[in-house]
Amino acid sequence: MSLTSKLFRGYLSYRLGRIDHFRRHPLAVQEAQLKARLQAGRRTQFGREHGLGQVRNYADFSATVPTFDYEAFKPWVERSLAGEKSVIAPGVIRLYARSSGTTADRSKYIPITHHSILWNHTLGMRDVVGLYLDAFPRSRVLEGKTLTLGGTCAPEGDNLVGDLSGILIHETARWGSSMRTPSKEIALTADFEAKIEAIATTCTSQSVRAFAGVPSWNLELMRHVLMRTGKANLLEVWPDMELFLHGGVEFTPYRKAFEELIPSADMCYMETYNASEGFFAAADDPSRDDMLLMLDYGTFYEFRDGEQIVPLEGVEVGKTYAMLITSDNGLWRYEIGDTVTFTSTDPYRIRFAGRTRQYINVFGEELIVDNADKALVEACHRTGAVVNEYTVAPLYMGIDHQGAHEWIVEFEREPASMETFAEELDKALRAVNSDYDAKRHSTIERQHLTLVERGFFLGWLRERGKNKVPRLVNDRRIADELHQWMKKQNK
Repeated sequence: MSLTSKLFRGYLSYRLGRIDHFRRHPLAVQEAQLKARLQAGRRTQFGREHGLGQVRNYADFSATVPTFDYEAFKPWVERSLAGEKSVIAPGVIRLYARSSGTTADRSKYIPITHHSILWNHTLGMRDVVGLYLDAFPRSRVLEGKTLTLGGTCAPEGDNLVGDLSGILIHETARWGSSMRTPSKEIALTADFEAKIEAIATTCTSQSVRAFAGVPSWNLELMRHVLMRTGKANLLEVWPDMELFLHGGVEFTPYRKAFEELIPSADMCYMETYNASEGFFAAADDPSRDDMLLMLDYGTFYEFRDGEQIVPLEGVEVGKTYAMLITSDNGLWRYEIGDTVTFTSTDPYRIRFAGRTRQYINVFGEELIVDNADKALVEACHRTGAVVNEYTVAPLYMGIDHQGAHEWIVEFEREPASMETFAEELDKALRAVNSDYDAKRHSTIERQHLTLVERGFFLGWLRERGKNKVPRLVNDRRIADELHQWMKKQNK
């Protein structure tokens, strides 16, 4: 065992003790997080305007500080972007994650403090490794490198702006290089094709034992590595591969493709919840499909169900909530746009349930992402198909035809019969969603499939500077944009 591995395992043992502490004392830890945020907030312009000096507890806080979405909080972010000091967090913030715009803006600018990089995002990734080694103590993942495929970042005036992954690589490259590959220069290459070519050239001779990143990007990298090396699967390139740390999107639709590219029963897939706004949760038990909510990362959590907003002690198992955070990034009662479902309150565990705006309910069918993912997995299982990416949009009713859903689908492996696939998908959707089933008897017809070539969605994402395909959209904006992209590609 290397010296680095021994030292890191010693540190991880300490952190496992801290994690066990917040498992056993979650409410006390969250109360301490709120007090710390209030103490820092009193030194800011936001804090003075909202009277944080007089706030002593959660009741005061919830009564004094309003809730915000990005549009409402945007004026504070713009002042911070302009270089004003101590607007929403102490000091000047120079780092901003550019996140997908779900509002009137194409992009959102999420502030990131240096304190948050160290005690939220980086601490989260270290804890993930600790939780993995606690579950698999004989693992040798620390004896090799973790291949991190992220985005990029660039200066905008006095600020550094870009993908969260790019900013983290930029800010932690010096002390993270011993455990991570590729080099900072390659990792931050803006041209995606040039980046994966450089990775395929330089990293295939290294001992890579883990991957980390968004599933869609990593699939494209894996295909490129196999094409360049002529190998049949990833284990022929990296025989010691044992772990994929994934997050950002639901992994279920990608699992089959990964299992074919990495044919090992010992390969472990661990989910993390590391968003632009913060690191929030990580898988802590390989036998479960949920994640432990991380409670000592500089974030105070609240959860909205309809009009009711509750702190952690008010949540119920089985219910889905929109998540609000008050964090050391300077976000105050900020609704991040994600929904989570609680699977346990002892300890507090969650599943990512989707975006607050990702659903289709044009015809009263109330289709959510979880329904779509489960139905797709069932259809693939029954037909032998493998799907890389998909998005769904409504097809509106006309005078002479019913409404429907359009599924724009990219296959890794197409089914033998597309008609059979469509039928199985429809059956599965009706089985998981009674509202959808009822509407299929009345106002909507079976879904329409639009097939696109492999790599289509990745090209579209790269042109837009995004890394996530919206699964469900309650209007035609994304679908129409994709159809325009198809026409452009076919010219």
